[in-house]
Amino acid sequence: MQRRIFVAVLGGLPAVLWPLVGEAEPAAKTPRIGYLGTDLTKGAREAFLQGLRDLGYVEGRNVVIEYRYGEGQNFEQLPALAAELVALKVDVIVAIAGTLTALAAQQATGTIPVVFIAVGDPVTSGLVSSLARPGGNITGLSALTPELVGKWLEILKQATPAISRVAVLRQSGGMGEHTDQLVLTEAANAARILGVQLQVIEPRGPADLNRAFAEIIGARAEALAVLSTPMLYGERTQLVDFAVKHRLPTVFSFRSYVDAGGLMSYGPSIPDMCRRAATYVDKILKGARPADLPVEQPTKFELIINLKTAKALGLTVPQSLLLRADAVIE
Repeated sequence: MQRRIFVAVLGGLPAVLWPLVGEAEPAAKTPRIGYLGTDLTKGAREAFLQGLRDLGYVEGRNVVIEYRYGEGQNFEQLPALAAELVALKVDVIVAIAGTLTALAAQQATGTIPVVFIAVGDPVTSGLVSSLARPGGNITGLSALTPELVGKWLEILKQATPAISRVAVLRQSGGMGEHTDQLVLTEAANAARILGVQLQVIEPRGPADLNRAFAEIIGARAEALAVLSTPMLYGERTQLVDFAVKHRLPTVFSFRSYVDAGGLMSYGPSIPDMCRRAATYVDKILKGARPADLPVEQPTKFELIINLKTAKALGLTVPQSLLLRADAVIE
């Protein structure tokens, strides 16, 4: 009798309550991250993964990452690769490799959150409304502050006090018109203070580098500063070889150039930025809106010096500069 009463009561329960009796709660969805870049940026992936691990995300265990890489400097591939990630319905896209990658992600989706890494000027590029209030589905980390170019000239002058002519190599239009103008203004101000003449050289692409090199030689430059863009980064081995061959002390933006044989670099740490990007991803996966996450500007800068290259140039780097270096390659 008691069993018949129990069955009758159970049968009278509303259908919406049945899962409480016989079924477990549904498993939580595994987050899926899209990672968009070029094969030039594959080395930065481990720093991003370490940032995720620090926050409790382990690839293959509790997070899935879909990787899409453009080949070399073929940036035309990026929009199609971004569209692939959108079709996979990832929860967030991480765009590394600068402005062009971020723009490809922006054009592919207006709804999926995007976190960019190492964009020069996200406001002028049209990625965000402002650094403090991005305003859309995109936020991330900016790589460039125009004041850096003055620091590069200062470091060159400290390393080689006798120089009076410095060439500045920059890709025409590579940073956006507004940022380009700010950088050139800062360079001119720093040159005036340091008492050096500037010669700005503007290659349009890889095929134009030989013409740019000839112009640097023709200007009788005694040192060189390279303002990195994806194009120049892709040609870093050629840039380093040129500088060493012509005995030009050169300062670059990022450590990768020095690892390739460049003399010095001063700029933001890309691995640190990739680790920081993981914190944006974590916040977004937990419900934060990109529109409310301010764009982060560089806070950690590093000076790297390659003494092997200094020896090849016949240059003795002052001890005062070596003591300031974050790393010295011997």
